[in-house]
Amino acid sequence: MVWFDRIREADPELFGMLVEELKRQREGLEMIPSENFTSMAVMQAVGSVLTNKYSEGYSGKRYYGGNQFIDKIERLAIARAKALFVVPHANVQPYSGSPANFAVYMALCKPGDTIMGQNLTDGGHLTHGWKTSVTGKLFNSVPYHVRPDGYIDIDEARRLAKENRPVLIWVGSTAYTRRFPFEEFGEIADETGAYLAADISHISGLVAGGVHQSPAKFVHIITTTTHKTLRGPRGAMIMVTEKGLEKDPGLDDKIDKAVFPGLQGGPHDHVTAGIAAALLEASKPEFSEYAKQIVRNARALASSLDSNGIRLVTGGTDNHMVLIDLTPMGRGTGIFVQEALDYVGITTNKNTIPNDPSSAFYPSGIRLGTPALTTRGMKEKEMDIIGAMIARSIFAVKGYEMPEAKEDRQGYIMTFRESISKNAELAKVREEVAALCSSFPLYPEIR
Repeated sequence: MVWFDRIREADPELFGMLVEELKRQREGLEMIPSENFTSMAVMQAVGSVLTNKYSEGYSGKRYYGGNQFIDKIERLAIARAKALFVVPHANVQPYSGSPANFAVYMALCKPGDTIMGQNLTDGGHLTHGWKTSVTGKLFNSVPYHVRPDGYIDIDEARRLAKENRPVLIWVGSTAYTRRFPFEEFGEIADETGAYLAADISHISGLVAGGVHQSPAKFVHIITTTTHKTLRGPRGAMIMVTEKGLEKDPGLDDKIDKAVFPGLQGGPHDHVTAGIAAALLEASKPEFSEYAKQIVRNARALASSLDSNGIRLVTGGTDNHMVLIDLTPMGRGTGIFVQEALDYVGITTNKNTIPNDPSSAFYPSGIRLGTPALTTRGMKEKEMDIIGAMIARSIFAVKGYEMPEAKEDRQGYIMTFRESISKNAELAKVREEVAALCSSFPLYPEIR
């Protein structure tokens, strides 16, 4: 399949960049937990003629003509979402996770209302009330935290909810490696009268595959992106549960009106089709096995890192993600390890850890995930190898520590970048990464 043939002719400059990115993905290990590789079916749906259509409104209630087939596609995606996640209502129009979450605020809250979510530096998400997000500026955010062992402090969350009586509580995160206590948060919401929203963006594929408990029985609203463990395109969904409709029979209508016309114009119909294709894939038995393998791989990776002397937040994982604690390496070392790993072909992201002694700009953690590796067919054997390669890369840059004086930092980072290209151990790991990737071809159909 000559995927880029027309772009090659029309825009050689852009074509070259696309080929370079395909090469990067093929020859490296994608280990950012929020990234994955879609199937060719999903990719073709997103690159289809649907990108030409404008469909402001909802199925049967469009503001433009010519939407009879778009309506069918959107209804198909909705039906598949409802069946897969066992919910009575789904909206598949949100452009991405952050707009989806803000639609929940718009449906339920007024400016100044109290909200609760997991603290960002404890693994939470910006849109759950962090101070630099609009959600932390418009609303009175009372964050809950994790315990010293890295697990969510459910007792603190219960106390804070009783003291502050939030309108909305979030459960879900962007860097939390253990199972979410949906049932306990459901009890807290019931006790305090709050709406409870589960943001399962990271684990929706694990929920669909049956390897993580579903929040549907315990929460009122579920939000999720569609491109992480669910392995779909870059979109999002908002779902209302039976419990949500019992609490508020008009909740489904409030959500829909918050998405459109409250926050968005016309939906991205090509993405809606990609979501429909991904949801069909996620409903099949082989996807359940895929989800199980993601978790097996994450646990094997955690075990390998631990055995190679790398400290992990919570000591391991229950899901698709591992969070490395680099504090033994020194101050603000996340950026050095991320860049060293990037050099060898292992794509990760620097991340804060609970009680991080450094800043969000120069954090003390590295966030790793196994969804994309599992999509390529890698299993526990490969995770053991990869864990050892990551540990070798970390120790290869031991001794680099962020200067205390801010004015010295950029120069120090530039010097570090020059040094890694001359590091013999990193050069060896780089060759090993390339060799491993060659055994697990990515998108062989594309040439």
